[in-house]
Formats: sequence, structure tokens, C-alpha cells
Amino acid sequence: MRKTLSALHPYWLWALFALPAVLMSYEALTSDDPRVFHILVHPTGEFSARFLIVTLMATPLAMLLKGWRGPQWLKKNRRYLGVAAFGYALLHTVFYLIDKGSFASVTRELSRLYIWTGWIAFIVFIPLALTSMDYFVRKMGTWWKWLQRWTYAAAVLTLIHWAALHDWGGIAPAMAHFVPLIALEAYRVWYWYLRPGRRTVAA
Repeated sequence: MRKTLSALHPYWLWALFALPAVLMSYEALTSDDPRVFHILVHPTGEFSARFLIVTLMATPLAMLLKGWRGPQWLKKNRRYLGVAAFGYALLHTVFYLIDKGSFASVTRELSRLYIWTGWIAFIVFIPLALTSMDYFVRKMGTWWKWLQRWTYAAAVLTLIHWAALHDWGGIAPAMAHFVPLIALEAYRVWYWYLRPGRRTVAA
């Protein structure tokens, strides 16, 4: 049974991650509501942000909860989570472009903080997703880890993109999602650089 589950692992995981996207895409294609794409822009963005947050939480959680299976599972599957974050970001972008309906409408909004931060975050996502396969991990070596660190830049841009919506009306839900990640990353910095035992060893 365990071998069967192991063999099916990538497939059921992708099915689970893709389920909300499939349901939202079905709604977009079958709904009679002319604003359906506008309505679905936000939830697709939220799913992208959530997958991104969980991806980045994996390592500090594994450090904090040593020996616990949940964080270890997240750490093992963080590449899947990261690609899922990109997939929802792509769907978010497609729905946004369809909702705007024209190139002129899109370019008129580019100067707004919550728009250009979103676009830059999406652009950062693209090489991260394209190099997520084992082939690139082997070929790029240490450069692969360097590239993946840009995920943090994408996270900061995503936080600003979400928080700045509607004249900063999105700051409460954005912070509610990102505060756990910020706290865990602060713990990670403290653990590696600031804790007393670490300073003693370094000295």
C-alpha cells in the first residue's frame, strides 16, 4: 500500500493542488455573469499567495519543529508548492487581462503601486517555475539555489501588491496571511545569526 501511494504521490498531489483552479476555470467558462472574470481575479491571487507562503514556511517550520513529519513533508514537497503558486499567479494574470479587455486598459493602470508590484512578482515567478525540474537542479548547481532565493523578493512584492489594493484596504487580510511567515523568518534569522549559542560558536 505504501509503495502504491509513493508511486501515485506526484499525481494525487497535483490533482489536489489543481482542484480549486479547475473549479474556478469551470465557473469562468460557464457563468452568465459578465463580471465573472473580475470576481475571480482576487481568489486566484489569494491561492497563489497562500501556496507561496506555505512554500517559504517549510524550512523555518522544519527548524522549529524538529522531528515533526508535517514540516518535513512540506520541505520535501516545496517545489510542488512553488509551482502551484506560479500556476495560480498565471491564472490570476489571465483573468485580470480578460477582465480588462484591452491593452490600453492594462497600460493605464501600470503606474499604480499594487499593479506594477504584481507584474514584477509575476515576472520573478517565471524563471523560478521554469527551473523547478530536477534537470535544472542538476545542471545549474549552486546557481539554482541562488535563483530560488528570488522567491523572497516575489513574496515581498506579493505582500505589497495585496496590501495596497483599494487604497491600502487590503492590508489587513494581507498581513493576516503573511505575519506567520514573517514570524518564522525572524526566528530563522535569530537561530542562525543572533542566538547566544550561535554567537559563542562563531566567536
